[in-house]
Amino acid sequence: MYVGTTTNGMKYAVINLQGRIFLPAIDDPFRKADELLATLFADVGFVLVDMHAETTSEKIAMGWYLDGRATAVVGTHTHVATADERVLPEGTAYITDVGMTGPHGGVIGMDRVAIIKKFLDALPTRFEVAQGDVQMNAVLIDTDDDGPRNSAGRLKARSIERLRLRID
Repeated sequence: MYVGTTTNGMKYAVINLQGRIFLPAIDDPFRKADELLATLFADVGFVLVDMHAETTSEKIAMGWYLDGRATAVVGTHTHVATADERVLPEGTAYITDVGMTGPHGGVIGMDRVAIIKKFLDALPTRFEVAQGDVQMNAVLIDTDDDGPRNSAGRLKARSIERLRLRID
C-alpha cells in the first residue's frame, strides 16, 4: 500500500491486491483489503484498489465487496481491457480489467508467431516482445473533492471512462 498527497493537499492511498485463483497462494485478498483499509486515517480521501487477478469473477466480487469503502477498484493482469466500467451503487468506480500498455500486435504483448507455435506443438519456447501498434490503456475516474463521501468517508466516484491511446 502507498499513501501520498496530491499537489492540492488531498491524501490518497493505492492498494495492490493479488487474487488467488490460478495464481500462487498468498494472503486472502478480501481479508487483506479489510486489514489495509482499517489502517488508513480518516483524512485519506481517495482510495484506489488494484485487483491483480486471473479471473473476472474474483475481480467483480472484490468490486462489490469494496463498494462504498474505496473510491475505485480496477482490475489488472489479464491484459485485455474490458467494457464493463461503471460506478457501483455506493460510489465505487469499477472495471474488471484496465488493459495493458505495450504492443498490441501480438498476444498480450508477446510476438504472436511464438505464442501460436507453443499452442500448436506444446513445446517450451522463448517469447519475444511484439513490435509495433503500441497502445496505452487506462481509466479516467472523476470525483468531486468537495462532493459526497461514501460510508467510509472516502470520495465517491462520479464517473469512470476507459481510455485507449495509440502511437501511430
